[in-house]
Amino acid sequence: MKFAGKVWRLLVGIKDALALLFLMLFFSLLFGALTMRPAPGRIEDGALLLDLDGMVVEEKSAPDPFNLLLSGSAPVHEFPVRDLERALRGAAKDDHVKAVVLDLSHFLGGGQVHMRAVGEAIDAVRAAGKPVLTFANAYADDGALLAAHASEVWVDPMGGSFVAGPGGNSLYFKGLLDRFKVNAHVYRAGTFKSAVEPYIREDMSPEARLAYEDVYGALWQGWQADVRKARPKARLDAMVADPAGWVAQHGNDMAAAAKAAGLVDRIGDKTEFGLRVAKLVGDETGKSDLAYAHTPLATWLAANPEKQEGAKIGVVTIAGTIVDGDAGPGEAGGDRIAQLLDDNIDEGFKALVVRVDSPGGSAMAAERIRRAIVRYKDRKIPVVVSMGNLAASGGYWVSTPAQQIFAEPDTITGSIGVFAVVTSFERTLSDFGVTSDGVKTTPLSGEPDILGGFSPEVEKLLQTSVEGTYGKFVDLAAKSRKMSAEELDAVAQGRVWPGAEARERGLVDAMGDLDDALAYAARVGGVGNGKWHAVYLSGEKDPVSQLVASLFSDSGEQAAVTDFASLVSMRQQAQLGQARSQLMALLSHSGVQAFCATCPVAPTGGKTLGAPERKLGWMSGIFGGAH
Repeated sequence: MKFAGKVWRLLVGIKDALALLFLMLFFSLLFGALTMRPAPGRIEDGALLLDLDGMVVEEKSAPDPFNLLLSGSAPVHEFPVRDLERALRGAAKDDHVKAVVLDLSHFLGGGQVHMRAVGEAIDAVRAAGKPVLTFANAYADDGALLAAHASEVWVDPMGGSFVAGPGGNSLYFKGLLDRFKVNAHVYRAGTFKSAVEPYIREDMSPEARLAYEDVYGALWQGWQADVRKARPKARLDAMVADPAGWVAQHGNDMAAAAKAAGLVDRIGDKTEFGLRVAKLVGDETGKSDLAYAHTPLATWLAANPEKQEGAKIGVVTIAGTIVDGDAGPGEAGGDRIAQLLDDNIDEGFKALVVRVDSPGGSAMAAERIRRAIVRYKDRKIPVVVSMGNLAASGGYWVSTPAQQIFAEPDTITGSIGVFAVVTSFERTLSDFGVTSDGVKTTPLSGEPDILGGFSPEVEKLLQTSVEGTYGKFVDLAAKSRKMSAEELDAVAQGRVWPGAEARERGLVDAMGDLDDALAYAARVGGVGNGKWHAVYLSGEKDPVSQLVASLFSDSGEQAAVTDFASLVSMRQQAQLGQARSQLMALLSHSGVQAFCATCPVAPTGGKTLGAPERKLGWMSGIFGGAH
C-alpha cells in the first residue's frame, strides 16, 4: 500500500506539472498575441482610420494573464497619446492619406491634456488641406472636445452630444462607520488634503470645496475655450445652461439639439457615414466590411517607425498610481522605474525628461524614484519634467529634482501633503460582548491594537510619522523651487492647483507640452543645432517571464514595510488573521488540543494561502485534481 501511495503521488505530481506547463504555454501565447507589434503593412490610398475603442492614456499598461482569464472579457484597449499625435501629424504629410476618420463609437475618454494634444494634431491635418471626419453614437465631454476639431462631425440619429463639465459628487462614509461603530483613525498634514474626508466627514469641507472649485473651474474654462476656438459658432451657453430645455426646444430630438448647438454637423448612421467617407477617399477594394479604403492606426505606425537620428534624450514615464514594487506599466512601480533609470544611466543621454502623469501614491516609492533621478543629476545630466494631466502629491515629489518644470493649463499639480488612515473595531466588538485585556511591558506592547483600541502612544507616533514625511516633502520642494520652507508651505498644505496658477505660485517654471520639454532638454543638454531624438525607457518582459512572475507574486501579503503607517497596516492584517484563526478554532471540532494560545504569534498571524498556492490550487481545480 505504501508503494501504491507513492506511485499515486508521483502520478498526481506529473499531472500537476503538465497542467502548469500547459497553462504557461496558453498564457504565453495569449500574452504574446495581445502585446505583439503588427508587422509593417502596406498603407492604402484612402483614409487613416483611428478606431478609438478604448481610452487615450500616457502609457499603455501590460496585461496580466490571470486577470484576463478570470475577468472573462477582453481588456480595455489603450491608445498612447504619443502614438495618436505621431500618426495624425504624419498623416498630414503622407500622400497616401486623403482623409482621417475617427470612429468614437466605443470611445471611453482620456484626460483633458491628452484631448487637447490630439485636437491640435487634428488641426495640423486640416491645415494640410485634408478632411477629418468623426462618427459616434453619442459624444461625451472628451469625445466632443476631439470632435470639435474635425471638419465633419457625424452622430447617429438615436444619439447626441452631452456636455456635463468636470466635477460631481463623491461618497462619504462617516455615517456608515458611525453606524457600525468603526473608528477611522486619520492622520494628515495639510489643510487641503481632502483624500481622508470621506472617512471623517459627511460632506465636503469648505477648504476642499474652495480648492476643487478652483481646479474644476479652470478645467471647465479651458474646455470651453478649446471648443469655441475650434467652433466659434457653437452655442455652448444655451445648451449647458438648460440641457433638458434645449433638447425640448428641438422636438426632444437629442441629435437635432446637438446639431443646433454646433457640436454636430451631420446626422446619419454608420452606413451613411461610411458612404460619405468613400466619396472622399474611394471605395474599399479589400475584404474589410467598411465601405471606404483605409489604413488602420496600427498598420500606419508599423510602416512609419520613429526616426532614431542624432543625440539621445532619455524619457522616463511615471504614469498611474505610484506604488511600491515592480508594478506597471500602467502603474508606477517605484522599484521598476528606479531600475529602468539605473539600467540606462550609461546610455549617453544628453538630458533626461521625466514625463509625469500621476496622482501620486506611496511616499516611499516616490522617494525611490526621486533618488534614481538625482543620480542623473549627479552625473551632470540635465533633468527636465513634463507634466501631463496630473502631477500631484507623489507626482510632484518625483518632479522635485528638475531644473525646469513644464506644465499645461489643464494640468493638475501640487497637493503637497500626506495622510494615513487606519481603522479599529473596539466599539463594534464591544456591542457583541467582545472585550480586550492583557499584559504590556512597554507602552507599545501589542500595538497597534485594531481590535482593542489604539493607545495614545500609537496615535502620537502615527501623526508624528505623517508630519515627518510632510516635512521632508516640503523641504525637498522648497530646495527645488529655491523657496524657503515657510514660502513653500504656504502654497502646499495638500492643495491642488491648475497649471497656470501653479506657475504663478512658483511650483512650475513654464507652460508647455512634452515637445516643449524635449526641445528645452536638448538645448540645455548641449545639442545645439544638431539632430536629436527621444528614447523612451522601457523594460519589456517576455511573455513567459511575465507569466511566471504573476504566478509567484503577491504584492498584498508580501509587501515590504515602508514606514510606520505601513507597519500599522501590516499589523492590522496580521491581527485580523489571528482573530479569524481563533474564531475558526472555536467553531471547529478538533478534539483535545495541546496548543499554546498565549504564545507569541508570527507576524503573518497564522498560515494563509500565498499567491502561488492559491493560483496553483485553482489550476488543480480546473483539471479535477484532488490530493
